[in-house]
Amino acid sequence: MQKFFSSRKLVIVVVCLIVSFGLMSLSVAIRDKRSTPPLIQQFGNDIVGFGDRIIAAPMNGIHHGFVSTKNLLNTYQENERLKSKVDQLTQTQVKDQVLERENKQLKRQLNVGSTLTGYEKINAAVITRTPSSWASQIIVNKGQAAGVKKDMPVIAGPGLIGTVAEVNKTNSKVVLISNTAENSNRFAIQVLGDNSKVVNGIITSYDSSANRIIMGNITSKAKLSVGNRVTTSGLGGVIPKGIYVGTVSKVTEDDYGLAKKVYIKPAANLNDIEVVSIAVRN
Repeated sequence: MQKFFSSRKLVIVVVCLIVSFGLMSLSVAIRDKRSTPPLIQQFGNDIVGFGDRIIAAPMNGIHHGFVSTKNLLNTYQENERLKSKVDQLTQTQVKDQVLERENKQLKRQLNVGSTLTGYEKINAAVITRTPSSWASQIIVNKGQAAGVKKDMPVIAGPGLIGTVAEVNKTNSKVVLISNTAENSNRFAIQVLGDNSKVVNGIITSYDSSANRIIMGNITSKAKLSVGNRVTTSGLGGVIPKGIYVGTVSKVTEDDYGLAKKVYIKPAANLNDIEVVSIAVRN
């Protein structure tokens, strides 16, 4: 009896497998012949598709959120790098401007030698120039240790700007020719006038509004013209002869109409002094 039932179960399993393969074959054949799947399959597909969309929507949102956050972080980092490069570029431009300016001034200093024949130069940098004494004095970074002495002439660019008034161990005070004090920079100068005639005088004052040195105490009646060169005469015994001061810009008479009054355009830019040369006798 048990053998019979065991054989019956085997037969049932075989029959079920045959029916299942037959149904699968029939379903495939019907699906291949029809343009649309059966209604039950369509319903199942719709349910599965709807579930996929429900699951995919938040996942896509999370994915886009991660992507957006990553892009934002990348943008921020790139922005920081660009800002750093902009700052470096600005610093480089400023440094280039300063170096270019200093280079031009040093080049001008090299051309001063022709006006200081018989003298050597001590190059120095301006370390102090306060607004309250802007037109009267500067402090340079060379003093007794470098061989600087009182009353030595000081040149910036192509022309004279003043004299050493006070000497310390490592720095010196320079009084400018634009100083309006009564006893300041009243040294002798001369003008090579027309027909090679020399006209002597002294610096008497400074016109700050016109940026002109005023030459007075002129006794010669020789004719002077605009553009005549002005140099130190050496007659005062303080400033050596032949240092370039500037050019004549205007010639008038003094307040009494008795003598000439000469306005001189300084050769050096008195408002832009950073590097100077101090003349030292050989």
